[in-house]
Amino acid sequence: MSIDFQAFIDECRIRVDSALNDHVNVFNSPLSDHTNTSLLEPLRKAMHYSLLNGGKRIRPLLVYAAAQAVNNETSKSQLDQLACSVEMIHSYSLVHDDLPAMDDDDLRRGKPTCHKQFDEATAILSGDGLQALAFELLTNLDCSAETRIALIKILSQASGPLGMVGGQAIDLASVNQTVDLAHLETLHQLKTGALIRAAVAMGAHLAGANSKQLSALDYYAKAIGLSFQVQDDILDIESDTETLGKQQGADIALNKPTYPSLLGLEQAKEKALQLHQQALDNLVSFNNDADPLRELSAFIIARKH
Repeated sequence: MSIDFQAFIDECRIRVDSALNDHVNVFNSPLSDHTNTSLLEPLRKAMHYSLLNGGKRIRPLLVYAAAQAVNNETSKSQLDQLACSVEMIHSYSLVHDDLPAMDDDDLRRGKPTCHKQFDEATAILSGDGLQALAFELLTNLDCSAETRIALIKILSQASGPLGMVGGQAIDLASVNQTVDLAHLETLHQLKTGALIRAAVAMGAHLAGANSKQLSALDYYAKAIGLSFQVQDDILDIESDTETLGKQQGADIALNKPTYPSLLGLEQAKEKALQLHQQALDNLVSFNNDADPLRELSAFIIARKH
């Protein structure tokens, strides 16, 4: 990892974490006639816990990097809002995925999952709140109404039944089932890949990307969306619970289909490398401003957690 890329990561993480904290630091509802901060405090604490308990911030990084690749003068404050909205959707999905009715996990990012730290009902409401707040942030963007609508459409489609939620439904239905590669790729293109593609598309769209740029960046994002999941599957075998920050071997224990189980471990690693090359190939028309995107693709398949 180059020094410049590490500096890019550090700056972006500081920016998005600061903005996320601002959005869930204090709750004062304009819909109540009374001061109700204390009444909302249990929910606020759970949302804050779920958002700011660590994480790689890959999706916010992609928002910033995609915008820079198109126009490195894009408004920082508006990009911060996009980055927060995508991370809120991601965090809400993790809270719900960890619930007993879903993957029933006790650890997330090395800490107790939201329903373990608080309780199951609070975790459900925390996820619901993060989802709604993500879209509220997009309505407050200081840009044209057409741009706001386009960004809301990108995120809502990627996070809904045709994207992330649909992928999670396929994932749950695939437990203890024998599936082929097409089934597995569809699952992960929706569950993991859709939100990654949305992050790239939203950053690029706000930066004023043309149709050719949007298409190239979407192919890039499609490749890294799959490589991210392939690497996750590899780490579920090769890493350990402390490094992962979640239970190692969880997919194997639940008998979920994975790339190593279908392809074998070595072929899964080769698949990740091939997807990385596909990602790079789709950035050939971009200049050095797209280097963070190139580095992010390499980072995704080299990470250890």
